[in-house]
Order: sequence, then C-alpha cells, then structure tokens
Amino acid sequence: MAFMESTRAAGIDPVLAQSFRVSARCGCFMQAARSLNIKSTQLRKHLAQLEAQLQCSLFHHQDAGVALSREGLQLQAQLIALAHEHDVPVIEQPLIRLAVAESILHDILGRDLVSLLRRNASVRLDIITLDSELALQAISADVVLWLAGTDSPLPGPSFAISEPQPLARLEYLPHIAKRYSRVTARPDSLDDLADFLLVQWQHDRQIESFRPWNSVVDQRLAGVVQLHSYELMLEMIRCSACIGLLPQYMSQFDRSLIALPGLFEQPMQRQVWMAVNAGSQRQADVQVIVELIQNTFNERREWFQS
Repeated sequence: MAFMESTRAAGIDPVLAQSFRVSARCGCFMQAARSLNIKSTQLRKHLAQLEAQLQCSLFHHQDAGVALSREGLQLQAQLIALAHEHDVPVIEQPLIRLAVAESILHDILGRDLVSLLRRNASVRLDIITLDSELALQAISADVVLWLAGTDSPLPGPSFAISEPQPLARLEYLPHIAKRYSRVTARPDSLDDLADFLLVQWQHDRQIESFRPWNSVVDQRLAGVVQLHSYELMLEMIRCSACIGLLPQYMSQFDRSLIALPGLFEQPMQRQVWMAVNAGSQRQADVQVIVELIQNTFNERREWFQS
C-alpha cells in the first residue's frame, strides 16, 4: 500500500513503476519477469507504457543485459527516495514445504519444479528428499510424495494428512547401459547375471517387494557395489557396465539405459502416493504445488504403463 501511494504521488501507475524497479534491479528482462511472476512479453508491455507516458527511453542494451539510461537513472533515484519516504514493507511469501521420495524427485518431478522456479522467482519452497521410511516418519510438510505398497499407502507420514492419492504404479526391472550390452550378450536368466557387476541402492535393501532382487545381491560373494546415493547408482549403471534395479520408466527418462525383462518371475512393484497436510490443504500456494504434481504424472502416464 505504501509503494502504491508513493508511485501515485509521483504520477506513475504502481504496476508500471514496480515493473521498472525490478527490471532496473535485475538488469535482465527475463529475470525481472520471473521475479514478478509474469510473462516477459507482459513486462515489456508495461515498460513500453511507462516510456510512452514519460516520453523517454529508460533502458539501453549493454553486453548481455540492459542498463538504465540517464532518464532511467533519474527515475530510479526518484522511486527509491519515495520508497524510503513511505517506508515500503517487504511482502513475505508463504513457505511451502514439499517432501518427495528421492528417486521421484530426480526422475519425474525435478524438471517441472525447475520450470516453476523459472516462472516465479519469488516463491519460497523447502524441498525435502525422502530416502527412507524413517525420514518419511520424521518430517512435517505441506505436500508429501512417497513410495509404498501397491495396496496400501502405509507406512505414511506421521502428521495429519488428507486422503492419500495413488498417482502411479511402478514396475521395477534390472537395467543396464545399452553401450555395454549387445543384444546377443544380454542376460536372459539369473545365472547369466554372474558375469556382471551388480549395483544396489542401500535404500532398496529394506523394500519387501524387492526381495527377489535383494536375494540375488545378498548371495554375492564378489561383484557387487552398495551405494547410499541414488544419483551415483544411476551413474555407475550408465558408465561402469553395472546392472541395477530401476523403475521400468527409466528408459523413457534416460535413453541410454535398457530394461532386462524376464529375469524374475515375481513382479517387483511400488505405488507413488501423494497427500496434503490437513492444516494447509486449502492454501492457494499449496494447491499450486499439488496441481503441478498431478499434471506432471498425467503428462507422463505412458511411462507407467507396462
């Protein structure tokens, strides 16, 4: 309110003045649009309207960005003085806490979260990665995305949540990098795995539905690597001729990897579940995150079809 009063006192539309102030501070129209959470075309329209009103150019291009003209510097100084005079408050954005299973964050949700941040640089988001059932039980968040059994979301979060929503059923299969495995040499039985180095993410050792794979790994006296990092496990499969257990969608996420079906008779499956904190489920900013997650899984639904 104070900023609106100060800009009106200067005879400038508050929206146009805010677009100018952020653009001047960022020195980049794209970054300024992100900060204002508007499209860059809309920002440029605001600036063009302001320049037409003042009958002068406020910016000129310089190197990879933009810089203020002499008139732009004068306007910036005027608005800064008015802002100090009216004691402009900083508008605090609500903090949204998002807890996500580590593999889902890396493989499925990460790219869309980056897109959200590119569009809105003023968001306050606390992203918590879940790498174990203990971590799921220990956290408190506004939105939770976790992996559990196909028939039940338990064990789930320990705080009050909305009804858990199933988003996708994931099938898990051993994977290998294409460049390390010719079609004629790929393993087609459990005995054939003896010729390959196996890599296992430690988090998967406690998953009951992964018992067929874990039994093979546990029987190994050599040729096995245990890792606490999901991302490092992926890198070892890509670059070290290892075989590891991954979701069947992985060949969609990374075209260099290929699944090895038919090695296990018993299917290895998990379900992705989502729930919202009962105390914050009606907040608009929380709903933005929920809709983003739902849209992400809807757009990738072909990933999860066996």
